[in-house]
Amino acid sequence: MLLVAILSAATAIANDKPNILWITSEDNGIAWVGCYGGTNAKTPSIDQLAEEGFRYLHCFDNAAVCAPTRSCWITGMYGISNGTQPMRSRNEIPHDQISYYPDLLRKAGYHTSNPGKTDYNIGGREDYDCWDVGKGEGTTYGWRLREPDQPFFSVVNIGDSHESRAHGDVENTRNDPAKMKLFSYHPDLPVIRKNYAKYADAVEKMDEKVGQCLAELEKDGLAENTIVIYNSDHGGVMARSKRFVYSSGIHCPLVVRIPEKFKHLYPADSPGMTVDRLVSFVDMPKTWLSLADADIPDTYQGRVFLGEGAEAEPPHHFGFRERADERLDCVRVMRGKRYAYHKNYMPYAPAGQHLAYLWKAPATPAWEQHHREGKTNEITGRFFEPRVSEEFYDNESDFDNVHNLIDADEHQEKIAELKQVLRQRQLELYDSGLLPEQMRVRRANDNGVTIYAMVRDEKLYPLATYLDAADLALARDKANLDALVSAMSSDDEGLRWWAVVGLHLLEEDAASASPMLEKALSEDSHEIRMMAAWTLVKLGEPDQALACLDDLLFNGTTNEDMLHNILEWMGDPGLPLVKKYIENDGNRQGRYGIGILGRLAELNGW
Repeated sequence: MLLVAILSAATAIANDKPNILWITSEDNGIAWVGCYGGTNAKTPSIDQLAEEGFRYLHCFDNAAVCAPTRSCWITGMYGISNGTQPMRSRNEIPHDQISYYPDLLRKAGYHTSNPGKTDYNIGGREDYDCWDVGKGEGTTYGWRLREPDQPFFSVVNIGDSHESRAHGDVENTRNDPAKMKLFSYHPDLPVIRKNYAKYADAVEKMDEKVGQCLAELEKDGLAENTIVIYNSDHGGVMARSKRFVYSSGIHCPLVVRIPEKFKHLYPADSPGMTVDRLVSFVDMPKTWLSLADADIPDTYQGRVFLGEGAEAEPPHHFGFRERADERLDCVRVMRGKRYAYHKNYMPYAPAGQHLAYLWKAPATPAWEQHHREGKTNEITGRFFEPRVSEEFYDNESDFDNVHNLIDADEHQEKIAELKQVLRQRQLELYDSGLLPEQMRVRRANDNGVTIYAMVRDEKLYPLATYLDAADLALARDKANLDALVSAMSSDDEGLRWWAVVGLHLLEEDAASASPMLEKALSEDSHEIRMMAAWTLVKLGEPDQALACLDDLLFNGTTNEDMLHNILEWMGDPGLPLVKKYIENDGNRQGRYGIGILGRLAELNGW
């Protein structure tokens, strides 16, 4: 009898725990969802879910692209905090210190399933190792493989809205290209309209899959015991959204449906209402653990946004961007519901760098060609030009983020606030992005530690000092020339890096530093050599500089990605080196098609 009582009690506790179904779609921001005001695609399934549940108005991704985003989800940590922010980097983390949230759900008695996408961008552990049901294990709806009466946490990832669905032929779409509403930064070209329509077709297919999933849950008699969450994994998908921390890249739909049985968990008075709370993706795994009454480790960096364990709403959202495929960048954004401050740590690189995968969508090369022909304006052409160091946007009046208000007098107080909060957050999170990617990898390897451990050791990674050095460099103020020249002699290659960046951004005002830049051409750090060489070329002193780049190109470098990027950013002066490389059977291919140097060869007919 005692055993029966214990088992009955255990079953009752299990039945009191909500099942959780997390439906994720790929690459679609709020502009593609009807209940958020999107008009290009029809999304009746998601819209109906919002009528039955709660629609969050201010949900933001932290990383704007899939692998760094999913790294954040599985660990409950920002990628910059553990070194997993560059796309497909697979850097290791200390798995004995950082728990994946499905491990903790399993310990709390949940059956966990994710037969679709993982892409966690983390080395040292197989992605599916943390799930009861992983890829190819019997069913799309993994809850069907659990034990009787066992609560479940199931992920259903829908790929029909992925960027790849915008590739290829754009003719004969179901949606009418003429009815597409374009982002203001896209020129109104027929092929762009057609590509929008093609992607709208894909979003509608995704919405059908959302409806099918909900129907299967209902058919299995589980809807009344299951919390359903729907959101996309980041924004997208037309160029300048996915991969970028503008609103179209990070502002995502989030809809939560909660059964009447669990109405004490409602985030608003009744279903069908909207929720004004700011939610970051880093909040999600912590929230799922809280809903399941599972243990939450101290390493988790978000805030619980739903249920009895809900924590105070955060005042700001923090986002980041670094390398995507073969293209380098480094951006940080700190924003609230309305205003956003962007800091470009590599402003010398245009946002719209050629990226093989992104250029597979016909709209992107059409846009670029339109720009090359001199037909774009200040708004439609800015994507392809070098950037300023800072940007500030009013997302209420300018969702497209095309009117930079960084110098507006009326916003200086808000800008100062967001800049201060950004620095504070970077310090709190041990932002690992203040060194070039390969430089930080080398430093961690040389010291036998993970990047996670390295950035938490001030002797190996003096972050506050690097933040100061970056600010000095990005200011583009000739009054800082002497300080930058002095920093070129620092024992710390990180400080030398920011010094040469600062000299580069000073342009002709750095002419007197040419001797120091020439000395840097023999630097141990190849990144500093490359940037010094490019700076000398800009100053009209190309001979030694191009010889240095020639040596790195043909005799090997510790940072090939950066070398190829710089040769492209440099423009005409670097083309003879690229031509020589291609004619010597240099590799034209990159990760997803033609590489950077192959692209230059293609443009120049080599």
